[in-house]
Amino acid sequence: QVQLVESGGRLAQAGGSLRLSCAGSGRTFRSYAIGWFRQAPGNERDFVAAISWSGGSTVYADSVKGRFTISRDNAKNTVYLQMNSLKPEDTAVYYCAATSGYDWTNQQKFGSWGQGTQVTVSS
Repeated sequence: QVQLVESGGRLAQAGGSLRLSCAGSGRTFRSYAIGWFRQAPGNERDFVAAISWSGGSTVYADSVKGRFTISRDNAKNTVYLQMNSLKPEDTAVYYCAATSGYDWTNQQKFGSWGQGTQVTVSS
């Protein structure tokens, strides 16, 4: 399994931007698709975005499409989530996770998870 560590979460203003990072360990990192999920207080954890092992394919939740961009740098074992035009409803703990499968919106298919990073968007 790959180990993942998220960073970059902080307090931001509505309309602002943040970039989250997901750093992976081991040579196998580049063989996994990586997904971002988020969980707001009192809510279930939801899918946000995912990227293929090569970076050639991406998928987004409708709620973030056009505002968030997922990318990866396999030389640095890192996946990024660029978050623009932030809204208060983006407030959540953001998790990255790894999968060797293809059902990227299904969190049950992800076997390795990071500890999460808090994003708070003020209005």
